[in-house]
Amino acid sequence: MSDAATLQKTRDLVLARIREDERFVLATHENPDGDALGSLVAMQGLLSALGKDTVMFISPDDLPLPHEYSLFHLDGLIQEPPGDIGQRTVVFLDCGNIDRNSASVLRDGAHLLNVDHHHDNTRFGTLNHVVADASCTAEIVWDLLHGLDLHLTREIAEALYIGLITDTGRFMYENTGPRAHLMAAELIEAGVEVPAINRRLYEDMPQAKLALLAVALGKVKRFDSGELTLVALSAADFERTGAEESHSEGIIDQLRALQGTKVAGLVRELASGERKGQHKVSLRATDDDVDVSVIARAQGGGGHRRAAGFSTTLAEDELIGFLRGAINAQLHPASDGHTAVTAA
Repeated sequence: MSDAATLQKTRDLVLARIREDERFVLATHENPDGDALGSLVAMQGLLSALGKDTVMFISPDDLPLPHEYSLFHLDGLIQEPPGDIGQRTVVFLDCGNIDRNSASVLRDGAHLLNVDHHHDNTRFGTLNHVVADASCTAEIVWDLLHGLDLHLTREIAEALYIGLITDTGRFMYENTGPRAHLMAAELIEAGVEVPAINRRLYEDMPQAKLALLAVALGKVKRFDSGELTLVALSAADFERTGAEESHSEGIIDQLRALQGTKVAGLVRELASGERKGQHKVSLRATDDDVDVSVIARAQGGGGHRRAAGFSTTLAEDELIGFLRGAINAQLHPASDGHTAVTAA
């Protein structure tokens, strides 16, 4: 069966489950971003419009949401598995691997629908609708909405639009195709106020976030003639600036834009919870010369070719050595050495 035929089959099966099943619980990945939340809220609206009994699960560890995402209305939010999980269909949205996810507590649902666009998705569902060439998971939810012949309300349109613009980098990333722009046009026609949403997401910046950005820009390091541009933020950096972990969102885009960079890396020390002392690593590639999802998977993470991440217990110098070696192996497979470190 061709890839197109397989996708059509899984789409039809997902639509059938949505039509036939009555009780749902929706979930996404830990530390949810705009696409995760947009897909989650839009699917909740879609199912509610069909008269389904549906709730959304977000772990207490992921709340409160970052400031820029507080515009989402989380009606029907739960923070622990429902008592009737065995009778509910669980829809995982934008979740590449259930084993690295707080939502893994929902794996005992009657059906597990895995709806995602990550090319390295582990296909953990009882039904896997993974559309790797979709710009975002919100695009897949938008397509399902059309398959159900539902009316596109303003609330659903806004959620989908947030998923679309955050995962495409405001239509700047390589995953932006013609369908993304067609989707945007339809969502705007449905009532999305583009300036208001963009201001809330990208301009309404808390002072602590600006202070953290200033600290980050003062800690930029470049390795191997600038091929790796990296910032490591300690728990003390967050405490000193009064910043939350979510305030580091967007810093990596500044690093990615630096001339000569092949891979941008942001390392954040976790200060609380079960993973206190670990580091979260976000990676962004500037082109297809380096597949950062391969690098992330080597450390138990994953993601896209140009955007991926993982968590690690490696010390900073060990982590930098690993990243330099992994990048070097893709860019210069015949070379064993590294060039000297220079501070930016």
